[in-house]
Amino acid sequence: MRTVLITGGASGMGLAIAARFAEGGDRVVLGDIDTARLAEAGAALGPAATTVHADVTRPADCAALVAAAVAAGDGLDVVVNSAGVWVEGPTAEASEADFDRTLAVNLKGPFFVCRHAVPALRESRGCIVNIASDAGLVGNAGAAIYSASKGGVVLMTKSLALELAPMGIRVNAVCPCDVATPMIEFQASTYGQGDPAGYKANLLARYPQGPRARFATPQEIAELVYYLASPAAAPITGAALPIDFGLTAGY
Repeated sequence: MRTVLITGGASGMGLAIAARFAEGGDRVVLGDIDTARLAEAGAALGPAATTVHADVTRPADCAALVAAAVAAGDGLDVVVNSAGVWVEGPTAEASEADFDRTLAVNLKGPFFVCRHAVPALRESRGCIVNIASDAGLVGNAGAAIYSASKGGVVLMTKSLALELAPMGIRVNAVCPCDVATPMIEFQASTYGQGDPAGYKANLLARYPQGPRARFATPQEIAELVYYLASPAAAPITGAALPIDFGLTAGY
């Protein structure tokens, strides 16, 4: 039985990823800032799950989260950095607070979780999967802060893969398109100018599938993450894998 640490594990992609590992017989440790959703996730996953309240913008919380995961499983095999936030809007109107919060959650958090997990992963010859974004591979107009944060995750992943390969630790990034999670609903309600359905339709209009376009499901992202953590993926490290219906293929 492996021990798998998942940040942002109380909802959305993080919860789907946790459910997939639990289904595969692994022990999952969910870190999240949302105490109520953590309790619900822990109840839904049952005895396979341990929940830890943690704010990944605080390095001390990242260290405590890793320590809790190691204690829960007497070691640590897989780290999935899934916690993330979205911000968009004209750069000329961006605030320092938006910049700081987005970089803190999306980039600083994964860095410090990885930093504290390295000793345990060296012992297990484990792996890290970072959730980046299609916006970490190509620029998104009106989302310079978010794109910068996820582009940082992509290059951090590649750098860590080279650094940690001699220790037997693999590091990869998954780069999803828009996913049908609470985050997309937040985006649509916050930035849709009173027309959340129109906001989502505009997102889908970019996809090459035309009228058949749809958002990815959290379970589809979870399957790729689960595979990357499996022995079958042993040769794969330093990769930033798009899972985006071909959205970034033409760039």
